[in-house]
Amino acid sequence: MEEDHPVLMSSYGHNSCFNGTVPGCSLTASWFSRKAYFSSSSSSDQSVGGAVEAAQNVGERTDEKLYFIEYMASRARAVNVALDQAVPLRYPEKIHEAMRYSLLSGGKRIRPALCIAACELVGGTLKDVMPVACAVEMIHTMSLIHDDLPCMDNDDLRRGKPTNHKIFGEGTAILAGDALLAFAFEHIAKEMKGVPADKVLRIICELGKAIGTEGVVAGQIADLTSENNPDVDLEMLEYIHTHKTAALLECSVVTGAIIGGGTEDEIERLRKFARCIGLMFQVVDDILDVTKSSEDLGKAAGKDVLAGKATYPKLLGLDKSKEFAEDLNRQAREQLLIFDFLKAAPLIGLADFIAHRQR
Repeated sequence: MEEDHPVLMSSYGHNSCFNGTVPGCSLTASWFSRKAYFSSSSSSDQSVGGAVEAAQNVGERTDEKLYFIEYMASRARAVNVALDQAVPLRYPEKIHEAMRYSLLSGGKRIRPALCIAACELVGGTLKDVMPVACAVEMIHTMSLIHDDLPCMDNDDLRRGKPTNHKIFGEGTAILAGDALLAFAFEHIAKEMKGVPADKVLRIICELGKAIGTEGVVAGQIADLTSENNPDVDLEMLEYIHTHKTAALLECSVVTGAIIGGGTEDEIERLRKFARCIGLMFQVVDDILDVTKSSEDLGKAAGKDVLAGKATYPKLLGLDKSKEFAEDLNRQAREQLLIFDFLKAAPLIGLADFIAHRQR
C-alpha cells in the first residue's frame, strides 16, 4: 500500500477528496493514489468545399510527425475558411466586425480539431462535422471575449492582440459574445442537413450543458467567488477547471464522436479522454503562467497569482504540477487503446501538443 501524499493530506485530511463536498475531484485524487506518473496556417481564399477536400486527403499520410503537422494545418485551414464564410461582414457592421475580430484572430483551433479528429476516428467525415466544429469555436470565442472583460479577468491581450473590449468597447464586446453564442446553435440547426434529428438534438444538448451551469458558467462563477480565498484547495480547483476549461474540450470530442456515428462505448471512452486532456490543458496553462513571459504567451503572464487565484503550481508546486500533467496525458492515451492506432494518431498528437505546448 502506498503512503499518503503529504500535499493531499495537508489539503484535505485522509481520503477527503472523495467526501462529495465538491463534485468532480476524481482526476486529482486518483493521481495521488499512483506512483506512475502545431502550427496552423492562416485562412486562405479557397471555398469551404475545396478546403474540406484538401484536408480530407491529408488523412492518407502515414509518416506520424509529418502527418500530425499536416493534419492540424489542413484542418485549421478548413475551419478558418468555414468560419469566415459563416460570419460575413454585414449589417449591422459594428457587431459583425467585433464578432469577426475575435473569431478570426488566429488561435490554435484545438477545439474544432478535437471535434473533427473524434468524428473521423469513428468513421465520420470532415464535411459532416464542420458545422459542429465551427459552432464549438464560436462558443469558445464567446467565452474568451467575456472572460477578458474588466468585470471578469480584466485582460488587455488575447493571442498577442488587444482584447475585444479594448477595440470595440465593453458593451459591444458583450453583445459580440452573445451573438456568437446564439449563432452557434443557429448554425448547427441550419447547416446539418440530412443528419438525423436525434443526433442534432443530442449535440445541441451537449453544447448547452457544456456552456451552462453544468459547464463553463459553473466554472466561471466558482472561479470568481474563489479569488483571494486562501481556503481554496485542490478539490475546488479541479471543480473550477473541469467546468471552466475542460467542459468545452470534452464537448468538442463527444459531439464529434456523435456526429461520426460512434458507439456508446466509444463515445464514453472519448469523453474520458477529453476530460483528462481538458484538465491537463489548465494544469499546463497554470505552469506556463508562472514560467513564461507575456510576450511568450500572447497574453498577460502572472495574472492569476496577482489576482489571488489558486493554481496548480501554487497548491502542488511546479514539479508536481508537471508530473500531474504528464499523468493526465497518460490516462487520456489509455482511453484510445481500443481504436486503430493510425486513426487515433491525431487525438494522440493533440494530447501531446496540449501537454507540451509553450503558449
